[in-house]
Amino acid sequence: MPSAGGLLADLVLVVHLAFIAFAVLGALAALAWRWAPLLHLPAVAWGVVVELTGGTCPLTPLENSLRRAGGDTAYDSGFIEHYLAPVIYPPGLSSRGQALLGLALALVNVILYAWVIRRRRTGSQR
Repeated sequence: MPSAGGLLADLVLVVHLAFIAFAVLGALAALAWRWAPLLHLPAVAWGVVVELTGGTCPLTPLENSLRRAGGDTAYDSGFIEHYLAPVIYPPGLSSRGQALLGLALALVNVILYAWVIRRRRTGSQR
């Protein structure tokens, strides 16, 4: 049975993945809620800065600390560790690759917001 630290680490990993998904696709929430960019744009800015500077999201060391506290050392069992961890922590990610991810994040969101703004201006929002 997983330890409390391991379960909390899994929760942090899921939150991390949700944050990444929100940073990438959260502009679409602006179709439903006009206030969504107030939450989304800071998330995008954070993601772009972390990627372009080669930084580390604070959720990563938090997760690792919780894993160590729970006595875990590796992602060798469980759905979350096996399937989701490689998405968030791809092996061999170089600083150039990380910068490209940051630029891709910015570009995807520029395109999504341009689409959202266009839909709002033409009144084709549903």
